Amino acid sequence: MTVTDTTDGTAKVAELLKDFRFAMLTTVDEMGKLVAHPLTVQEREFDGDLWFVIGRNASAVTHIALNPSVGVSLSSNDSWVSLSGTAELVDDHAKLEELWNGAIEAWFPEGPSDPNVTLLKFSADSAEYWDSPGGKVASLMSFVKSKVTGESLDADNEKVDL
Repeated sequence: MTVTDTTDGTAKVAELLKDFRFAMLTTVDEMGKLVAHPLTVQEREFDGDLWFVIGRNASAVTHIALNPSVGVSLSSNDSWVSLSGTAELVDDHAKLEELWNGAIEAWFPEGPSDPNVTLLKFSADSAEYWDSPGGKVASLMSFVKSKVTGESLDADNEKVDL
């Protein structure tokens, strides 16, 4: 694993994040234990921040008030991203309206005017990714090659300071 240049690394992380819809936000609870919360990524253009819609009464909100240092992990069949950074609640009704969609309404049927609904902004300061170039078929071929030759899988793994 190597640490990549910020510009190239951020571009690679942004490229990978386009494939993910769901994330696990990891917070620290009142007892100091790590707790993961499933959330849906609301904005696909990664500039170092991710946006989520969340209920003000969610346990993650309580945890973030105690300790804003969080992690976000995302995975698919052939790539994985782990982000570290901070989270904050953002009361921005215009941004909430911009991000609002029918899927969110399943969780918050009263719509974006529901007083329990708010935005969670995650700001990343570092990332690590694992990527198997070529998709599922290439990953499978790399796995078979590894089993036959005893060599490690063909995959990219980089740590990125953002």
